[in-house]
Amino acid sequence: MDGQPSPGDQPGHKPNLTPAALIALDYIAPPPPLAPFVTTLYHFRCDEPRIRDIQPASIGQLCFFPHGKGEMLFKQGHRDPNHEIGLLTPLSRAALIEVEGPFHAFGAALTPVGWAALTELHAGQHCDRLLAAATVLGPQIETLGQEWLAAYRDGRMSGRECALAVGGFIAANLKPLNARHLELIAATGHWLGAAFNPEVGELAGVAGYSARQVQRLVERYFGLPPRALARKYRALRAAALLSAPQLSLEDEAEIAEAFFDQPHMIREIAHFVGRTPARLGDASTPYLAEMIDARNLRELNG
Repeated sequence: MDGQPSPGDQPGHKPNLTPAALIALDYIAPPPPLAPFVTTLYHFRCDEPRIRDIQPASIGQLCFFPHGKGEMLFKQGHRDPNHEIGLLTPLSRAALIEVEGPFHAFGAALTPVGWAALTELHAGQHCDRLLAAATVLGPQIETLGQEWLAAYRDGRMSGRECALAVGGFIAANLKPLNARHLELIAATGHWLGAAFNPEVGELAGVAGYSARQVQRLVERYFGLPPRALARKYRALRAAALLSAPQLSLEDEAEIAEAFFDQPHMIREIAHFVGRTPARLGDASTPYLAEMIDARNLRELNG
């Protein structure tokens, strides 16, 4: 848990976040052929003069900002601007977003397979950055992105239409992945979803790889080595359950068993999600409430 503390790291700290009622966030389901590569397409709007929110740890996004200038603050203490046509790399922990509004965005949240097939970048070596997308994806995304941004601004394209256009670009620019690597990615998803605290040793031998090879490949595609990855998804799954309107006794017991004690749970959720459990269901969790929704943890099913 080293690095610059984020706003959610201190259990008693309550960052001044934009209330949920002031934000609209629509999900657009990707076309079925794109589903293995894109968790969701989205359209985000907030017309406040200043927006503050927290992005939980995630895989990566191709994101477009027709309105709003701001920054994302990362764990190491550095800040990246929200380039009009951006590529958010995989996050190893939650990151604060600060934007001078109005703030509108559309784009695509990627799966581990989607990140690799679109960018061909090592998720662990290129984490915790918000880059200009053209530096990774080439000049075509700059040309197309500027067309979509202009069309959105003057009303010729809706947020949904722009998001679907982003999906079309992704579909047309995917590179093939090694078949054994795909097998390992799927197995890792099943492993993560099988238990709150899966045993790292259970991944040894997957797709014929040694334990050391598995360690290296999991970090390449998911951004973290297996043990840290299990911590991340344990926190995200616990947060998704705790933010639900009702928590069953079975889920409550499973969460309690998953962590050493309550302070440990609070620290882990704050580290990866950006808020303490007490704040997961409050009125100032607009972006978080959507991004930790169970549908955004589809990779846990492999």
